[in-house]
Amino acid sequence: MSDSMSVGFIGLGNMGAPMAKRLLEWPGGLGVCDTREAALQPFTTAGATAAGSPAELAERCGVVSIVVVNDEQVRAVVSGPDGILRTAKPGTVIAVHSTIADTTATELAAECAGHAVEFVDAPISGGAPAAQKGALAVMVGGSPVAFEAVREPFSTFASLVVHAGEVGAGTRMKLARNLIHFVAFNAAAEAQRLAAAAGLDITELAKVVRHSDSHTGGPGAIMLRKTTAAIEEGDFWLPILTHVRNLGEKDLALALELGDRLEVELPLARLALHGLGDGLGVGPGDIAKEQS
Repeated sequence: MSDSMSVGFIGLGNMGAPMAKRLLEWPGGLGVCDTREAALQPFTTAGATAAGSPAELAERCGVVSIVVVNDEQVRAVVSGPDGILRTAKPGTVIAVHSTIADTTATELAAECAGHAVEFVDAPISGGAPAAQKGALAVMVGGSPVAFEAVREPFSTFASLVVHAGEVGAGTRMKLARNLIHFVAFNAAAEAQRLAAAAGLDITELAKVVRHSDSHTGGPGAIMLRKTTAAIEEGDFWLPILTHVRNLGEKDLALALELGDRLEVELPLARLALHGLGDGLGVGPGDIAKEQS
């Protein structure tokens, strides 16, 4: 994308505002649109141009980023009566950072194609803290041409911009990423119940978890292979992940034994014990086999 082309931003809430703020110095200029005058004011004061509707914004922007609440709002912004497609010029790229259904993304992409407009689903990860620092991760689903057009402006608010694949792939990657996030939250709650039953201070446990994960990388630390297939003999990863499995099964078995004594149900721990080895690609170990 030429840095002389203006970028538009729709939705200046808790995530959108810090992202758009990073584009205030964009050489081609920044256009903004939001239903709330108070959200627009800091941007217009800083030199951005406000638009009264998505259609008005699209008249002068080569890339339009969208951060709104849900699929319905995205559809309205893109193809509603005052939507972007009313005025967008051929070659314009519409980028949706909201987490929507992947089917919504593909449907909107087809609609945009009828106007010679590119569409990318570009969900973000990292939350408000990363948005404030310009350190988000963006997962882009779209054509190679569209990805090249958005890569540079996205890099103003993201420290990692990944081309996940065709339209819809960005959303699918975000859903897979968030599966880890929220299953881990459930696991954390399970661990807190066990710790509380054991008479431990769960706030101190939380400090230990955050400290150790900051060094080990948490669940992402084992996401190093290009495939989920079983690991073959002679593979570099076989001894490493076998060791991880053996340690994991031992610790999970001990946690389950403690839970049994304290009469605390640990369903995720039981699933993990029996699924860890296969998940790592090395198969179950002796402990999992004994308890199957």
